[in-house]
Amino acid sequence: MKYEVFGGNLPAVTMYPEVGESVFAQTGGMSWMSAEIDMSTNMEGGLKGGIGRLFSGESLFQVTYTATRQDQYITFGSSFPGNIVVLDVAKGPYICQKSAFLCAEMSVDLGAYVVEMKGLKGFATGLFGGEGFVLQEYAGTGFAFLEIDGSVREIDLAPGEKLKIDTGSVAAFEKTCKYSIDTVKGFKNIIFGGEGLFLTTLEGPGKVWLQTMSMPRFASKIAPFLPFKSKD
Repeated sequence: MKYEVFGGNLPAVTMYPEVGESVFAQTGGMSWMSAEIDMSTNMEGGLKGGIGRLFSGESLFQVTYTATRQDQYITFGSSFPGNIVVLDVAKGPYICQKSAFLCAEMSVDLGAYVVEMKGLKGFATGLFGGEGFVLQEYAGTGFAFLEIDGSVREIDLAPGEKLKIDTGSVAAFEKTCKYSIDTVKGFKNIIFGGEGLFLTTLEGPGKVWLQTMSMPRFASKIAPFLPFKSKD
């Protein structure tokens, strides 16, 4: 399917489906579309599929958009300043942070990815890993579009190569990568380092997408400057 990503730091993607072709997005994700695009809100995959999306951070329902005439288009805009990353899902599967999903072709399977628990380390991954026990998994074929907060850096990890990352900076990675949480070493690093108790570790082989900003981090930075209204 043809598509165009535009908008600089406030990006959007316009998709150009052929007659009968469909794309899907979470509810409320569409910005504008041609008049001959049919919109259908549904629970794709039934209750099981809907619950899987719910646990992976998406809506219970999704919206399917289908072109009923030639030369139609539909645009989806990101909800936060950053970038749109295009995944060719046939080269995956990919594991992505919650809330990254913007839209995709119907041949893309969007589901939940449960982080494997191995004792306390697995528990720490879920409790302190920023995204919780459940991430998003993209499989199947076709293109999927992710909205990434801030600037994005793509890194190819060689087999056995490890990268330690602030948990909020992990946007997506190929499923071939190993994902784990390590404790920050050193008392002063924990107390004064500002990184918390844990860092995410990704081990290759595989491709990793990192983001320079996350919505929670952004919110924490501006929170002290927001007006506070007393309940009295």
